[in-house]
Amino acid sequence: MLRMWCRSKISKATLTGLELDYEGSITLPPELMKAADILDGEKVQVVNMNNGDRLETYVIKGENDGQILLNGPAARRGMPGDVIMIIAYAIGETSEVKPPHVVRVDSKNRPIKGE
Repeated sequence: MLRMWCRSKISKATLTGLELDYEGSITLPPELMKAADILDGEKVQVVNMNNGDRLETYVIKGENDGQILLNGPAARRGMPGDVIMIIAYAIGETSEVKPPHVVRVDSKNRPIKGE
């Protein structure tokens, strides 16, 4: 039987901006993507801790400047300063299920080393 589980999570990142005039997605810094093992174009769930909204979108690689942007229609689901979680899932056999890799970030959305 195939199962879906949380493979990787970026915990308590800060949304820094919105780009409404865009097709859609969430822009993440490459350093953060690498730390969480999330690929450009990968489907993720974004959970907004300020308003409770959850949405599914895909990742676009940004710059290593700490900027995390909701783009397109997703931009209506948050405000700069909101605290979010970004979750990537995996699908596989029960024997493949592992605990999620959690990446915690500092106040500038940089991965905290050693966690």
